[in-house]
Amino acid sequence: MKKSILRRMAEEVENRTEVPQPETNEPSVSLRRHSSPVISNVSKALTHLGEDTIVSIDPSKVERSPYQDRFDLDGEGEEELEALKQSIASEGQKIPVLVRPHPTRRDSYQLAYGHRRLNAVKALMAEAERPETVKIRAYVRDLTDRQLIEEQAVENGVRQNLTWIEQAMWAVQLKAAGLSNRAICPVLGLSEAAVSHLFRVTAAIPSDIILAIGRARTVGRPKWTALADLLKDSAKVEAVRAATREDGFRKADGVGRIALAMSAASGSAARSAEAGETVDFSHAGRHFGRMKRSATGTTVTIPKAEDSFASWLADRMPDLMREFEDQSRSG
Repeated sequence: MKKSILRRMAEEVENRTEVPQPETNEPSVSLRRHSSPVISNVSKALTHLGEDTIVSIDPSKVERSPYQDRFDLDGEGEEELEALKQSIASEGQKIPVLVRPHPTRRDSYQLAYGHRRLNAVKALMAEAERPETVKIRAYVRDLTDRQLIEEQAVENGVRQNLTWIEQAMWAVQLKAAGLSNRAICPVLGLSEAAVSHLFRVTAAIPSDIILAIGRARTVGRPKWTALADLLKDSAKVEAVRAATREDGFRKADGVGRIALAMSAASGSAARSAEAGETVDFSHAGRHFGRMKRSATGTTVTIPKAEDSFASWLADRMPDLMREFEDQSRSG
């Protein structure tokens, strides 16, 4: 049923982009201009919220949207959740969430937006001596599937708190539900070219690897694209999967995990970085430097007494990088 609704929604969006608009004295705005749907939806949302009544709901009766635009919590997300939970515990929930009555279960709801707030309130409920007293403040509105997706797009467009890869994986879900690239554009507030690029990356990187790396808050399109380019060689996929199972990978943050994945995909001999691991560079009793590995990267330190060696190494670095790339390609 959900799929057929979304197919009709996609057809309606596509058809609307081809219907000539009546001539008026107002400046025209193209429906395919990727920023305008989000702006329009924000205006409508503000109108609705001015009319809605805030109610208090049992958080256990609210489930996530069927259209998942966010990853499950990782280390970074858990820190953010803890901070939000403490804020709500001390100051209360200032901004209500938006829910719709559950389409198949009585006395239950589905979330339209406010995912982090819902998780925080549920965490407080789990810790409370009297869980029944913990409520979540919410607007309740009857929403179609299309309207539910639009409301999610409103929050994401205003707050801009989806990471690049979360947008890409949400696009995959919408595509699987029957939406075309053109219909996805207003949902994500992106151009067709940008949406196509999301699919190029998700087609090359298996979803289990993406989810193992996680939402990677500070990692944007360039690094995900670089990893996708490396994984066009399917033989490298298993090497990356093996890397995701190592302790060093799981302990790393988003930046560290994607770096380890790219290292595995490039065929380098570097080991998974264990926190605190160090290697000294010495020759004939002379100490040239030290390499320290951590969960987020590797640092090389050269003592002040060896400034001449540091300068020599910097001059040689372009040749060393070319040698490394040639070895990686041949290996």
